[in-house]
Amino acid sequence: MNAAEQATNLELASKIATVVNLFKLEFPDAKSDLKPWHNDPETRELVDPDSIDIGFHFPGISKSWRSRSILIQIRFYQDPINKSRRAIGIEVSGFDHRGQAWRLSTVDQWSFVGESLPSPAVGEKLKQICQQILEVFNLSSSL
Repeated sequence: MNAAEQATNLELASKIATVVNLFKLEFPDAKSDLKPWHNDPETRELVDPDSIDIGFHFPGISKSWRSRSILIQIRFYQDPINKSRRAIGIEVSGFDHRGQAWRLSTVDQWSFVGESLPSPAVGEKLKQICQQILEVFNLSSSL
């Protein structure tokens, strides 16, 4: 779900802003997008209500990223017994003019898959950012 729609309280809005800042500290040319999903019926059916989705766009195709746009989806799990909510993983996708060029999931192997992968240096920075995002949402969280 769009990050702008998920920012329902000060704590969550602050954590979303922290994610944007973590990314922009490493990649200052990226422009953040807190509403990467269109608000139409077809898109609404695909949107995961248990995620916070943030887009980043580069000014042109980034050779090191091998993409023009990045979508970060922070996945959450709501425990029905103790009512706690925590981040369980992050899905990151890179897009170019053809569509999705690559994907990274922190749920399993933390490895990139796709036709056109980002450079090893960018890949390592992105994995570090993902680790920091999980820490932001899971340390002393009352989401």
